[in-house]
Amino acid sequence: MSATSARPRPARPSAVRPLPARPLPARLGRGAALLVLALGAVVSLVPFAWMLIASTHSSSELFHSPPPFLPGGELLRNLAHLQQSIGFGRVLLNSLGVAVVYTALSSLLSAMCGYGLAKYRFRGRGLLLGLVLATMMIPLQVLLVPLFQMMASVGWIDSYQAVILPFLANSFGILLMRQGFLDFPDELLESARIDGAGELRTFYRVVLPCVRPQLGALVIFTFMGQWNSFIWPLLMLNTEDKYTVPVALNTLTGLTHVDYSGLMLGSLLATLPLVLLFLVFQRQFVAGLLGGALKG
Repeated sequence: MSATSARPRPARPSAVRPLPARPLPARLGRGAALLVLALGAVVSLVPFAWMLIASTHSSSELFHSPPPFLPGGELLRNLAHLQQSIGFGRVLLNSLGVAVVYTALSSLLSAMCGYGLAKYRFRGRGLLLGLVLATMMIPLQVLLVPLFQMMASVGWIDSYQAVILPFLANSFGILLMRQGFLDFPDELLESARIDGAGELRTFYRVVLPCVRPQLGALVIFTFMGQWNSFIWPLLMLNTEDKYTVPVALNTLTGLTHVDYSGLMLGSLLATLPLVLLFLVFQRQFVAGLLGGALKG
């Protein structure tokens, strides 16, 4: 028998062992954390549950003692009254159009500015970035009077362009997209340029698809901000047919009478587009926030 055949064979690996059970303190801590999260979820859902219940009752029923805790039968009546008083269907379309146009233009502009600040080397880039950061510290109330005078001077009062254009340059969006572009490899940019792709084609076909998580998060933030905007549309829009949802719901609050049922129903319906938007972009939203946090 040769020495080779006499060599002992390596032992076969045993079956995969199950992972050891977590120690009791770790399981208790995980259970406590899940309990806290569950309680937080319940607390956050209480306002939406109350809006749903209140929208199915008349305004007088909401002030009964105790207040109603179950849905009522006034939903269709409240919906018809809401449509008759403010034209809620038209108002909803107004808000949707303004928010979609603003989100598309602002997200594209923020992506282009963030790409320029992240990948181009030019004199004054640090100063420009500092100016973008500084604009985040300027409150909206300081800008209302000069912006109103500017819109009046060009004849844009009571127009949608006055609502959309002044706030397209979003400093938060620029910084968020810049963080997404910082880790994009410069070698891919050079390869695209060597292959003959122009700057715009490189941006749209090569760079932008790689930052979809940050772009999705920006779309959600931008749409929510414009959808819930109240002060600036209230100043700019004078015609009831052009009102957005927050401005139209404000008209339900009078000096002597407040239509609480209409307010609850309108607020409930106004949250549905935001919920649908988040459900569509939730993966990009979470990935974009985590990506920005990991990149610092």
